[in-house]
Amino acid sequence: MRQIVLDTETTGLDPLQGHKIIEIGCVEIDNRRLTGRHYHVYLNPDREIDDGAVQVHGITSEFLADKPRFNQIVDDFLAFIRGAELVIHNAAFDVGFLNHELEQAEGSHPRIEELCGVVDTLLMARKKHPGQRNSLDALCKRYEVDNSQRELHGALLDAEILADVYLLMTGGQTTLQLTSDESGEGQQEGGYQRRERQQHGSLPLALVSEEDLEAHSRFLERINKLSNDRCVWTAQAQE
Repeated sequence: MRQIVLDTETTGLDPLQGHKIIEIGCVEIDNRRLTGRHYHVYLNPDREIDDGAVQVHGITSEFLADKPRFNQIVDDFLAFIRGAELVIHNAAFDVGFLNHELEQAEGSHPRIEELCGVVDTLLMARKKHPGQRNSLDALCKRYEVDNSQRELHGALLDAEILADVYLLMTGGQTTLQLTSDESGEGQQEGGYQRRERQQHGSLPLALVSEEDLEAHSRFLERINKLSNDRCVWTAQAQE
């Protein structure tokens, strides 16, 4: 199954009040493996950004002045997500904004729900963890996902973090699948590279200490517990 973990940043809270999308970040998952492909773009909203929104994501009108409009990227964006299942935290917010942008764009465009299935991880988390905080930061703490670089909200960074949380929350392991797509297809300039590609060349040989082995064993036990005893490394170690 091809899934796209998606997040947006906006000028404010309500598209019906004229607020617009200013950033879209998408991360691709194929058969529960992160492929390394992403889509990322900043957008010029042709309007001011609410002060409260700037405090959340740190994106200013000056930064967006030379960025494309939604109408200029709509075809590439829809081509990237078409036919996939979208994984979104608080999907009603992002889908509402995207549908509003699609209605305002030139030409005729289908609604998001007509192109993709939608999974709302906020609703999923509330069902799985009733009575608890289920913000993305809270889920990162619960599932021990590193979000230390999330000083401000950012669409691509948040999509990458949510991808890790979603795979752990649904009982899987997070794995970056190396693909043959070295051309950067589906990637937009300016994307935040949370996972750096390994540089080619000789690798140094490092000896593993007993302390490292014990820490590794504890880490595998935690993965095995979160994946309901489906950690393949633990199973191989017991064979």
